[in-house]
Amino acid sequence: MHQWIGKESEDIMAETRESEITKIGNPRKPQGKAGEEMLQRMNESHYEVTGWALEHFQWNEKDQVLDIGCGGGETLHRMAGHVPQGHLTGADYSATSVKMSKERNKDLIEQGKMEIIEASVEKLPFEAEAFDKIITVESFYFWPEPLENLKEVRRVLKKNGTFLLVADIYQKEGLPEHALENIKRYDLFNPTKEQFYELFRSAGFTQAQVHTKPGTDWICVEGKC
Repeated sequence: MHQWIGKESEDIMAETRESEITKIGNPRKPQGKAGEEMLQRMNESHYEVTGWALEHFQWNEKDQVLDIGCGGGETLHRMAGHVPQGHLTGADYSATSVKMSKERNKDLIEQGKMEIIEASVEKLPFEAEAFDKIITVESFYFWPEPLENLKEVRRVLKKNGTFLLVADIYQKEGLPEHALENIKRYDLFNPTKEQFYELFRSAGFTQAQVHTKPGTDWICVEGKC
């Protein structure tokens, strides 16, 4: 009995600390030591949903790949193995995220296989049709102008390229209470499946497909040119 109460108390304290770290670290634009701790936790907590989403890419070893909102750099690190003769670029408008991503991928950057820059999805500093594959994981909630920003993604995606938008929640019935609280607390943009589809088509993607995984709240929206 006493052991159970102690464990429950520890769990509550851990959840409270995580919530405080997230608030201070600012998930919209990670900053400072709290931001670094939050990004490290996200590298771990987003691992499974990212792995599931990456299965929707059809890889070519020479692909040019872009990760928008690259966060702590784990997704870039995982994708590197699929493009041994290609190149990866990470972009994030948080200086803290850029720093963390560079640390996570130091060897790949030194080998010239990857670069990570500070940039915003509002105006990506790349030529048109620069990338074969583009991904964003758990960042779309915070994009300032969703439709216009998707048009910018479409601009830098090559013909026959693929863009994956990945999130561990989307708007639907039955979302857990903590998810609903976070949507409200952080003013997250969280469309339904149907709204995602319409956004992609309106942004100029010639094909759009919405993937969800039974038993989860995960979504992967796939756009092609």
